[in-house]
Amino acid sequence: MNNRTTASTVPAPAGAVSSHNVFVAIDIGASSGRVMLGRVSAASGVALETIHRFPNGVVELDGGLRWDFDALFAEVLKGLAAAAAVARENGEHILSIGIDTWAVDYGLVNKAGELTAQPYSYRDERSRATVERVHAVISPEKLYATTGLQYLQFNTVYQLAAEPNLDGVQALLIPDLIAFLLTGVRRTEATNASTTGLFDAMAGQWATDFLDALGLPFDIFPPLIQPGETVGTLLPGILEQTGLPADTTVVAVGSHDTASAVAAVPAQVLDSTGEQDFAYISSGTWSLVGVELDAPVLSEASRKANFTNERGVDGTIRYLRNVGGLWLLSECQRAWAAQGFSQSLPALLDSAAALPSGGPQINADDPAFTAPDNMPDRIRAAVRNTGAVLPDRPAAVVRCIMDSLAAGYARTLADAERLTGGSTSVVHIVGGGSQNRLLCQLTADATGKPVIAGPVEATAQGNVLVQARAAGVVAGGLAELRGLVAAGEELVRYQPAHEVSGVPS
Repeated sequence: MNNRTTASTVPAPAGAVSSHNVFVAIDIGASSGRVMLGRVSAASGVALETIHRFPNGVVELDGGLRWDFDALFAEVLKGLAAAAAVARENGEHILSIGIDTWAVDYGLVNKAGELTAQPYSYRDERSRATVERVHAVISPEKLYATTGLQYLQFNTVYQLAAEPNLDGVQALLIPDLIAFLLTGVRRTEATNASTTGLFDAMAGQWATDFLDALGLPFDIFPPLIQPGETVGTLLPGILEQTGLPADTTVVAVGSHDTASAVAAVPAQVLDSTGEQDFAYISSGTWSLVGVELDAPVLSEASRKANFTNERGVDGTIRYLRNVGGLWLLSECQRAWAAQGFSQSLPALLDSAAALPSGGPQINADDPAFTAPDNMPDRIRAAVRNTGAVLPDRPAAVVRCIMDSLAAGYARTLADAERLTGGSTSVVHIVGGGSQNRLLCQLTADATGKPVIAGPVEATAQGNVLVQARAAGVVAGGLAELRGLVAAGEELVRYQPAHEVSGVPS
């Protein structure tokens, strides 16, 4: 395989985006969060300004791996105060706030509105023991036929089954919990609800028969709300702490971060019917690899392939599979830094790109890699289990990760096409992985399809665009929103190596 990068850059239009009305995106991932100001123009697209960045991560607390949510929310408030100050200095008016985070995790809130404990992280092992108990009541086949959800041992349904007492509490998914603390209004945004394992994929409502079968309270989750609907206005105490305008609202967006990211995939409409034949990879801590559909695929073949049907913006279906992601790389970097090895990521990737192709690979989405701690040793052990040997050098480990991710992406996209009966001609990589030139090129080579990389901040762009449309600043469906993203971004195109060299695939 030719490992050189064969990329071309499409320049974005000149000129900054400006608007009197601006929007705030709270975008939090499993390792970091940010508060951003978004300025939207129908002519030039979306311009984002990062106001506040902060770390996020699991902590050992009260006998498990949990999120330090109190610290997380304090950072959110700090970011909102900073955003209000910047807007005032610029003579701008913040219209609304949108919130997106990772999926499946929740906090339990009592009737007084108090968080009963810091939320568990999906990386905690507590739900492993409940899987068989849930399946004894509702078979995996029935679960999938109703929810269309990929089996992951940390899905919300298994986490709730591990709770010792749910009397008098509600489960608020993490973005909904933030929205509640800002507004006092309890709602469950639909794209994130669809990741719980308790959501009917066809009806678009809670699967109340599953709640009953598992002995869960019917009001364990608050009522559903759709992207673009208003959650509420800010509480007086929040206004006082942040200095935000009194009329600032919290608007539901694709609160599952992948839903917002897919809404901002800069795909182009191919014909007058509005059909698009793109695949997407939202590449970050996890890789979400799939296609966009109008209706879920609930077949037994789909279940056995472990594909998920999750809600997207405007009622679309994100038909995808979770694949291992850049968590593997970041955990290796953390381990190497603790050992005194401090080579920069660009240098590491350059060293990895210089290695020959055909090296050992791992199953990047093996659950064995879910928990933190000593990732390089675990990767080498996984390679040994295949009968191969991985040299004890960071560059070799990085190349193994990149080759394994690209191969996993190719397998997943081939399965998606087979299971849906469709085809794709281009792959869009959005999120942090779109900056990884080696990963993008290897993905083009592995899939045999051109890869278009960018935007890096797709999640925040999708978040802001849904708010802007709700406010009437822009109009149209997903095609129009995506056109705004494409208009304002420098997108990089990677051609498969066989097309560049003239060697047939």
